[in-house]
Amino acid sequence: MPPRPRFDRRAPVRELPNINDRISYPNLRVVDADGSQLGVITREEALDVARDRGLDLVLVSEKADPPVCRIMDYGKYKFEQEKKAKEAKKKSHQTEVKEVKMRYKIDSHDYQVRIGQAVRFLKSGDKVKCTVIFRGREIQHTALAEVLLLRMAKDLEDNAEIQQLPKREGRNMIMFLSPRKQAAGKAGAKSSAAAAIPAPTPLRVIKTPGT
Repeated sequence: MPPRPRFDRRAPVRELPNINDRISYPNLRVVDADGSQLGVITREEALDVARDRGLDLVLVSEKADPPVCRIMDYGKYKFEQEKKAKEAKKKSHQTEVKEVKMRYKIDSHDYQVRIGQAVRFLKSGDKVKCTVIFRGREIQHTALAEVLLLRMAKDLEDNAEIQQLPKREGRNMIMFLSPRKQAAGKAGAKSSAAAAIPAPTPLRVIKTPGT
């Protein structure tokens, strides 16, 4: 029986940034903190300049000849990069398909609950799959289910537009709605059109002698 592999308890190796003493190239092209060029100088000279300014020497282009470094506050730079990444992540919404299920004999209260769920999903930028479930002999009433789905589309028309009309799939009938994007555009177009209409020219009354 082969020996069992031993568990590696060593911590994973983290890739450290190439800054300050971790830069090993003898000669470097250095850019100062204000963007000015310091030219090609030795590694020791570049480190001395960075220390005098209370900043870091950061390798920004390893493939250049000689490699390019910049003098900067690396801690501040890293913080700003992480902040930008978080903001970009918040802005990038991944569209999902959220499902709203119901029976064709749904009562008024439950129907309004489904409408509220769909509105929340649509306002979050997600698509909505509206599903009517049939049980037993209810499959005979597909026409009523279609009427219900079209009614839902009508009630949600301020926030949604139909992506796929009601369609039977197995023992279900489904309809897909997507967020309405034209709502804001239409409002903006109306205000732009109103602004484009010239104001009426005021009438000038010309008085003649003797009047």
